[in-house]
Amino acid sequence: MDGLYVKICGLSTPATVAAAVEAGASAVGFVLAPGSPRTVTPELARALVANVPARVETVGVFRNQPLETVLDMARRSGVGTVQLHGDEPYSDVEALHSEGFRSLRAFPIDGYRALEAAQRVRWESGRILLDAIEPGAGLTFDASELLASPPAAPWILAGGLTPVNVGELVRRLAPTGVDVSSGVESSRGTKDVDLIRKFIAAARSESTTQD
Repeated sequence: MDGLYVKICGLSTPATVAAAVEAGASAVGFVLAPGSPRTVTPELARALVANVPARVETVGVFRNQPLETVLDMARRSGVGTVQLHGDEPYSDVEALHSEGFRSLRAFPIDGYRALEAAQRVRWESGRILLDAIEPGAGLTFDASELLASPPAAPWILAGGLTPVNVGELVRRLAPTGVDVSSGVESSRGTKDVDLIRKFIAAARSESTTQD
């Protein structure tokens, strides 16, 4: 990934997708897992993906769904990348790659800490995302130990990020990328175009000062 990777997740309207793209997002995410106020249908995701330029990665987010369901919904939605945000095994990642999808594996920070060394090496052969214990709730976590032993792979920081704190966290933790959802919402599940723009500007500004 060139420069700081910035993903805006949980999008559900043309206006918020357009705002993210125009402000310079690296990726836009669509929740295809049930039970979230941000969940969209594959059909709506496909309509939104259709207006995303090729330079911006499109990500479908899944959580503990059968692999067959994930593949079917990913194909129907038209996303290029599948983000697994549950307890999925590494074999699911291999299957996704064999079907032509890129992958992103999310771990709650306690789950990442619990990985054995060999497991970390395996997962870190690809991209990983480190999130709060309760993803999507806008909660932060203590990432200080990452300073001493950061992931070997390109890794993305999530969990409680906002336009106000993203710059400091990028500067302090030096992640490869950042991912935000609730931190750019005016209310739970409702994205705010102005906050999306401010978040990307804040993240990019800090990334520029490090180059």
